[in-house]
Amino acid sequence: MRDVVISGVGMTAFGKHPERPVSSLAAEAVGEALTDAGIPEGASEIGAVYYGNVLGGLLQGQESVRGQHAVRDTALTGVPLINVENACASGATALNQAWLAVGSGQVDIAVAIGAEKLIVAERGKALASLTSVLDQERLEEVRADLGSRDTGSVFMDIYARFATWYQESSDATPEDFAQVSVKNAGHGAANPKAQYGRELTVDEVLAARQVSGPLTVPMCAPLSDGAAAVVLTTPELARHAQASPVRVLATVVGSGRPGVYGELVPSLATRAYETAGIGPGDIDVVECHDAAAPAELIVLEQLGLCGAGEAPSLLRAGATRLGGRLPVNPSGGLVSKGHPLGATGLAQIVELTDQLRGRAENRQVEGARHAIAENAGGYIGPDAAVAAITVLAGAD
Repeated sequence: MRDVVISGVGMTAFGKHPERPVSSLAAEAVGEALTDAGIPEGASEIGAVYYGNVLGGLLQGQESVRGQHAVRDTALTGVPLINVENACASGATALNQAWLAVGSGQVDIAVAIGAEKLIVAERGKALASLTSVLDQERLEEVRADLGSRDTGSVFMDIYARFATWYQESSDATPEDFAQVSVKNAGHGAANPKAQYGRELTVDEVLAARQVSGPLTVPMCAPLSDGAAAVVLTTPELARHAQASPVRVLATVVGSGRPGVYGELVPSLATRAYETAGIGPGDIDVVECHDAAAPAELIVLEQLGLCGAGEAPSLLRAGATRLGGRLPVNPSGGLVSKGHPLGATGLAQIVELTDQLRGRAENRQVEGARHAIAENAGGYIGPDAAVAAITVLAGAD
């Protein structure tokens, strides 16, 4: 396999964009990424595009060739495009496939795009559509097992279960979960592309409306519109284009197994570290899939970044804040930056690329050299159906 680097990244602001179609969001992210990569508009060097999207069929009625329509107003029209649908890990899976295309020598430049439009006229339709990721042949059985209250927030019922299990195996408290939200809200306030830029207190988070179990509204990722794009190429071509490359040390994707919990992310993390040739102690900055605040603590341990039950202590000591020993979700994470499903995994890569290039401005992690992203999605019961882990490094 050839060495692969990220030469350009771009993304829209995440949030509510009711008047903007998916194509408009995708065009903005793609244009920014190509400019960042030093690729002129209309360039013919791009060999493949991978487009991640999750709910375009249910919410926009666009099936089968979603990506081809989404890029119609970009320089990527006519470039071979493969549509990727892999739950909330669709964006990270698109990145994985783009990396494979370049690394194998199939193409010299590939672009991974993720886009999603969840803000639609019919309120509740987006939340209801998330039920489609459950096993439809066993839907009532799954709902009963989750104790779902049919509030429309089936994934928050899932994350509430994870949070409860985590409390039973650690000293984590609702105050810790609230503190994750407070931390990431502060990080989001420093990110001009985050959906929420605000300061919160633990008391405000705990007093907010309950969603499911220990989860309150500020502990849960919002519905969002947005798009992100990443250009991958060889180090030689990146230098020729005078881009600022970031090395892709590892990208791995895996699927969960029915009846097994807590296996998926740790097994992928082991593979990722082995492929990257580094260990957890080398990581300087983390972006992880905190669709609900407790997930950040759980994933830190699953990535081997601390021992079992130790994540709450790291949080309380301020280690995971900007300025701490191991900043986690400096972008604001999903709970503050937003969660436009298909774009989420690539937005993590945009943030980490900016961090490793030293251009994250007032949320910059000083001296960051190695970064890790974890992006997960779907539900196989009792764990996620899919997860992806990416390890990046700054230029030598």
